[in-house]
Amino acid sequence: MSHGHSAGPGAADGVAVLATLPDATWADRWDDIVVDPGVKSRLLGHALFSLTQRAGRSRVALPVSGLALLAGAPGTGKTTLAHGLANEAAGVLARRGIAAETVFAVVDPHAFPSEFLGESQRAVARLFKRTLPDLAADGRPLVVLVDEVEALAPSRHHASFTTNPVDVHRATAAVLTGVDELSARCPNVLILVTTNEPRAVDAAFVSRADLVESFDLPGLEAAQVILASTLREFGTGLDGDADAVKRLAELCVDQHMDARQVRKSVLRAVIGNGADLALSPEGLSHQDLWDAVSAGSPG
Repeated sequence: MSHGHSAGPGAADGVAVLATLPDATWADRWDDIVVDPGVKSRLLGHALFSLTQRAGRSRVALPVSGLALLAGAPGTGKTTLAHGLANEAAGVLARRGIAAETVFAVVDPHAFPSEFLGESQRAVARLFKRTLPDLAADGRPLVVLVDEVEALAPSRHHASFTTNPVDVHRATAAVLTGVDELSARCPNVLILVTTNEPRAVDAAFVSRADLVESFDLPGLEAAQVILASTLREFGTGLDGDADAVKRLAELCVDQHMDARQVRKSVLRAVIGNGADLALSPEGLSHQDLWDAVSAGSPG
């Protein structure tokens, strides 16, 4: 099975990346993101239901849009988990004999020009009326990811206090219309969106989501799992010292580190202690780690 990764129909259409899933090399994007297991269960359940059960059902009695929103602070794993969710769902569909391949498309919300009156609305209309339906036309499941969706569907209430509220209102209205039309025309499409600023996303867009999941900074247990998995990746053997990992995790939590920062603290311990350690990271010591974490969030 081919797992091509390529540019989409073109930057003007807003699709930046296309991939064919499942892809075994993507497994860690699901397995290694540490969140409440219930979050993963709900996301996977929603993905599978949306991609297989919407066709032919009443949109009044069962108003499923096929839209899920992942919201939370930067560095909490939203985007990576969205990639992993697409791959995990594709794997389930393939193993069950439902669909051999699933298409994954990443939409770049910043590809839509906003400086020209009306152009953003036209570009959004093309995306939802032509580009995405064309990708879904062969019947394969299509998972669409839109990162930083507040750039595509900004809050119209907030825009009332900005300099170009008319443009924002029109662009957001175009997105809402596009989502509704795509949902009605293409029941084999799942839309995943992420935001770091949920209050910046238009309320009408949020209301269309079937599922909204919030991602918080890792607590003690999650930080321990994240540290241990990162240490295993470096082959240090330090992940086997549960007490030391717990103490480090406590320090990470005290520093209010997000998941990405926790992992980068281990990297910083490796690259900040000379050429020998950088070339042989398995020689990392507890003291190296403690010093790196104590220095605070690596940004």
